[in-house]
Amino acid sequence: MNYRELQQFLLDTLPMYHRQGASAYKKDLGNIRKLCDGLGNPENKFKAIHIAGTNGKGSVSHMLSAVLQANGYRTGLYVSPHYVDFRERIKVDGQCVPKRWVLQFVERNRHLIEIVQPSYFEMLVAMAFCYFADCRVEWAVIETGLGGRLDSTNILQASLCIITNISWDHADILGNTLEAIAREKAGIIKPGSLVLVGRNQSESMPVFVQRAEIEGTSLFEAEKLIENWTIETAQTGLKALHFNLWNGRVTLEPELRGLYQAENIRTVLAAALLLREPLGLKLSIDRIVHALEHVRQYTGIAGRWQVLQTHPVVVCESAHNEDGIRYLMQQLGVYPRQQLHIVCGFVRDKDLSPVLSQLPVQATYYFVQAKIPRALAAGDLKQMADPYGLKGNAYHTVRRGLAQALRNARTDDLVLVTGSIFVVGEVLERYRLQA
Repeated sequence: MNYRELQQFLLDTLPMYHRQGASAYKKDLGNIRKLCDGLGNPENKFKAIHIAGTNGKGSVSHMLSAVLQANGYRTGLYVSPHYVDFRERIKVDGQCVPKRWVLQFVERNRHLIEIVQPSYFEMLVAMAFCYFADCRVEWAVIETGLGGRLDSTNILQASLCIITNISWDHADILGNTLEAIAREKAGIIKPGSLVLVGRNQSESMPVFVQRAEIEGTSLFEAEKLIENWTIETAQTGLKALHFNLWNGRVTLEPELRGLYQAENIRTVLAAALLLREPLGLKLSIDRIVHALEHVRQYTGIAGRWQVLQTHPVVVCESAHNEDGIRYLMQQLGVYPRQQLHIVCGFVRDKDLSPVLSQLPVQATYYFVQAKIPRALAAGDLKQMADPYGLKGNAYHTVRRGLAQALRNARTDDLVLVTGSIFVVGEVLERYRLQA
């Protein structure tokens, strides 16, 4: 197979949750254990930081990877889903796993894959663990895919477990209360792992405290570890953060300028404290600041309040649930523009009422449909949005919706692309091909 044929083989052969929905979700760890046993248990060959949560876990993962890289540690990074190419999920020192390595891995282990019949996600998790072991990474930053307790990444024994926050998402799988969702996320907490909670929430914190007590491990809160914290904002988002770290006053001008990133940055800084002591890593303040001011350079992070062009400004932000949209609205509230154009599309198996009810009425909408089986039809989305006063037209493809938005927008307008990660991914691919 060549690489294009391999991509199609994986899509055709392995069930993929983000394309198909709950029918592709495996509610146990049996397959991933069989895969990793057959591969020589690569998950035991590196130290890991394991990250769960509803929102922010991808940003925290990328920033922590940048911090480790900037301080000289050979670092693996596994995140999901991807925007354009599945190799985005698997990186060492910011570089995607090479196509040649992927092809050799699949060919070498094809018999094992046929026996186990894993899901797409299980396959990529096992691939990531093998690649990290092959590259002899010192640390791997691993983001959960869905939940935590039954997530395929949860065969790890991590040194540090981080839970960013809890909000409504995937209620059909994780539970219909915040406490139930928190219990699933808390499943990554294990004996011997330090636990860091990014946001103290009344519904979820007791769940985390109880789980940490049961497992006999120490739990820390980011808000308590990072004190005397002040934030400056500009018209376009975060400007600077001021905080005390190791008895020194530090100023940071973050590259990821979304207002919601302040919470994620605090979580990363708190994690750095724990990694340095008691875990013994050598991390300098200067290198931490440099990492957070150059995250894209270190990791290639995309899709988080990412400006793709100016005149008109085109921004993509993959906000697709209640909490994510709430922070997106705060960001829009400070961003300078004349008219607002929103290109958006979602998947069909989500309750969109908490999302649509927050979107601004004073905008022109371009309802689109991503090229995946799970996508909500653009016409159906238009009908669902109408009772909330959201007006615009439906377009059967993302390309057509974006093209119309660009035709309509004046030079001082803002075009926002949001919703499903697959909508954002198609727009990112368009700009990448133009570059």
